[in-house]
Amino acid sequence: MGLFGPGGSVSWIIVFLGNPGEKYDGSRHNMGFLTATELEKREKLSINRLRFKAKTAQATLGGQKVLLMKPQTFMNLSGDAVQEAKAFYKVPLDHILVISDDVSLKPGQIRIKRGGSSGGHNGLKDIAQKCGGEGFPRIKIGVGSPEHPEYEMIDWVLGHPQGPDKEAISKAIDRAADAIPYLIENGVDKTMNKYNSNL
Repeated sequence: MGLFGPGGSVSWIIVFLGNPGEKYDGSRHNMGFLTATELEKREKLSINRLRFKAKTAQATLGGQKVLLMKPQTFMNLSGDAVQEAKAFYKVPLDHILVISDDVSLKPGQIRIKRGGSSGGHNGLKDIAQKCGGEGFPRIKIGVGSPEHPEYEMIDWVLGHPQGPDKEAISKAIDRAADAIPYLIENGVDKTMNKYNSNL
């Protein structure tokens, strides 16, 4: 049944991107999962019900009933989970909010966008391919990029931030968690104006 009845009346789907498994905990690629953990603390809930190839929970944020989901498919197949939930709840693409890492932003910077290209992020790319386009809002958390050209990007995103980067990213996760209910209540434009920053 779930919190809101058999089909529910969820008006938003909030997707936290990451890779499942202990080895990925706290990695740069798991900014979505880390934001989910922060939101769980604030809202006193657990995103742990297995549905739609994801860990899920239902909640009320920004005055709306929402589905919170952490896809368990691994990053490159995130669209499989989101597609199932989107079809079940009949939620339009512009009411699917995705939280992810972004290597093109400095550590600690966050960027809210209405839509746009995946920027090489495989999770965003898969969601766009399987859910009908790139017109879903997203909150991107900057993790920076490697300074040395010989450093493989995959090793970077699966690595763990340290020192000042870790501290800056922790603050960015807090701001991303703030921005989620604000966006649901006030829309993308106001949220962009309030939270987009250039550190």
